[in-house]
Amino acid sequence: MSDFTLQTDPFSLFEAWMKDAEAGEINDPNAFSLASVDRDGLPNVRVLLLKEFDRHGFVFYTNFESRKGEELLASRKAAMCFHWKSLLRQVRIRGPVEIVDDSDADAYYRSRPRGSRIGAWASQQSRPLASREALSEAVAECESRFSGEDIPRPPYWSGFRVIPLSIEFWHDREFRLHDRVIFTRSDITRDDWQSTRLYP
Repeated sequence: MSDFTLQTDPFSLFEAWMKDAEAGEINDPNAFSLASVDRDGLPNVRVLLLKEFDRHGFVFYTNFESRKGEELLASRKAAMCFHWKSLLRQVRIRGPVEIVDDSDADAYYRSRPRGSRIGAWASQQSRPLASREALSEAVAECESRFSGEDIPRPPYWSGFRVIPLSIEFWHDREFRLHDRVIFTRSDITRDDWQSTRLYP
C-alpha cells in the first residue's frame, strides 16, 4: 500500500504488510532485528522471530539469562526492524518491553518441537562454550533426564512484548524517493496515534 495517508491505525497496516510478507517472502517473513543496549550504553542487535502480535504489542521468546535477555530486563526498552526485501518494505518499532504472562509462555513453549524444548535446557545461551561436543553432551544429558516425560519450561525462559510508542513504515521508491510514514503516540496506555510523513 503506497498511500499511507489513508491509514490511521498502524496495527492494521502492519497486519496487512505481514500478510503480504507471509505470501511473498521465501524464508521467515516474521524475522526481525532486535536492538538493545548493555549496561555501558553500547547497542547490540540480532535477528529473531516474531511469534505473535496484537494491539498490545509484538512478542518474542528467549532465554532471560542470554545477553539480550539481561539487557532487556535491565533497560526495559527495545527497538525492532522488519525488512522484507522482496516487497521493498521495512517497518521499525520502538518502545518499552514487558514480560509476557506465565500462561502465555507455557502455552508457546509446549507448542515448540521437543528438540527445541530440550535445547532451551541444554544451552547456556551467550556463555562461553568449550566445544561443540560439550553442547552435544549437554543435549544428551537433558534428553536422558526428560526421557518419557513432558519437558517443563525452564524458569529462565519466557517472552518479551515490545509495546510500541512509534511504528515507522518505509516503502522503496524509484531514485531513492521512498515513502516513509511514522506513527507515534504519547503513552502506551493511549490509542491516540498521530501520523507524520517523513522525507526519505
